[in-house]
Amino acid sequence: MDWLYLHMPIAGMDIFWPGLVLIGFAVGVIGGFFGMGGAWMVTPGLNILGFPMAFAIGTDIAHIAGKSMVSTMRHSKFGNVDYKLGIVMLVGTMVGIECGAQIVMFLERIGRVGSVVRWVYVVFLALIAFMVFYDYFKAVQKKRAGIVEGEKGTEGITWYKTLHKIRIPPMMHFKAAGFTCSAWLPIMVSFATGVLAGFLGIGGGLLRMPALVYLVGCPTHIAVGTDLFEVMVSGLYGAFTYSLKGRIELVAVFVMLTGAAIGAQIGTVATKYSKGYGIRVAFGCAVVACMVSIILKQYKYNAAAAVIILGAIGIICAYIMAVMFKGAAQELREKKAREQAQASF
Repeated sequence: MDWLYLHMPIAGMDIFWPGLVLIGFAVGVIGGFFGMGGAWMVTPGLNILGFPMAFAIGTDIAHIAGKSMVSTMRHSKFGNVDYKLGIVMLVGTMVGIECGAQIVMFLERIGRVGSVVRWVYVVFLALIAFMVFYDYFKAVQKKRAGIVEGEKGTEGITWYKTLHKIRIPPMMHFKAAGFTCSAWLPIMVSFATGVLAGFLGIGGGLLRMPALVYLVGCPTHIAVGTDLFEVMVSGLYGAFTYSLKGRIELVAVFVMLTGAAIGAQIGTVATKYSKGYGIRVAFGCAVVACMVSIILKQYKYNAAAAVIILGAIGIICAYIMAVMFKGAAQELREKKAREQAQASF
């Protein structure tokens, strides 16, 4: 069965290549649907397959850049990207990524990078999962009480309404997202997510997509597209800085991109047929599964960790593809009905 293993020349090890293809495809689907690079699953996944943590982080960041280009272009066609907001956020993102990367290099020198990164992952995954499900619970309560809030409908967490009251110049209007706020709000959010991007090997989307919804005030579909634009740019910069540090395995990157290029198309199209809270709840379930797998990996239950992360990826991919096929079929039926109605006149 040696043909199932591919030699990684930079990392100096043999890796199960079908696992790389599966992770690439699945993360393409999930990343295109949730509006993030999917690295919150890829970095632990690569680590579980055998990559040292620093190589898992660097390789994943390079993979993010390529996959997110495909998803961003697709979302742009649907009008889901606020480029003005994305460009403003780049200021904080670039500074934050370099800060995070320097922290990883320091931890690697003292031999603590693996355990520290895994536990920081667990804390942030728990925080994000709590925020997503709490938001959903509050929204359901308000909807049952008959409370409907503005153009976005019933919302759970509305912290952005308070933050929009901060009027520190310069004030900027973001047309695609439909709001006006201080430019410092998205800049500070992007700095925090940039530090996470460099430290955890993520494109920042794990925190930035929820932050765009709950803190900045973007509609979910605009948050998805704009976040992917940020993930693409931050991934390119992250790949550059990690390549200088010799922590990117390019063979693994290209293997994963083979599956990701197809998966990203599927995930992006699926957002067209899913409601905002459908995306958020599915995201929360994925986060919980990833958090459990990382805890198991920390306590050396490697087989159980691999089963949970790969099983969760498979189930969520199946759900997203089902959403796409069901929505596309419904759209075709409606189009056919309209054509028949026009032909009858």
